[in-house]
Amino acid sequence: MKKHVGLAVALEYEKPNTPRVTAIGRGELARRIVEIAEQSNVPLSHNPELAQVLSNVELEDEIPENLYRAVAEVLGYILRRSGQSKR
Repeated sequence: MKKHVGLAVALEYEKPNTPRVTAIGRGELARRIVEIAEQSNVPLSHNPELAQVLSNVELEDEIPENLYRAVAEVLGYILRRSGQSKR
């Protein structure tokens, strides 16, 4: 059964740089982004509001400063969930 995914945004983050938007997709492309992430063991977070805002960032651009906090919260959640953070 195929999952319904309306919008997916992929970020790449390597310290000390700012996270960058590396993929944006809607519909079938969004579903493929999620599928590839799952197959590659890339952690996922479901946050439609943040995805919508991030979808306005140009591909390969760093996220804008006004989104630092929201993205940091998502990254923190992912790190805690994956056991890579002690907090």
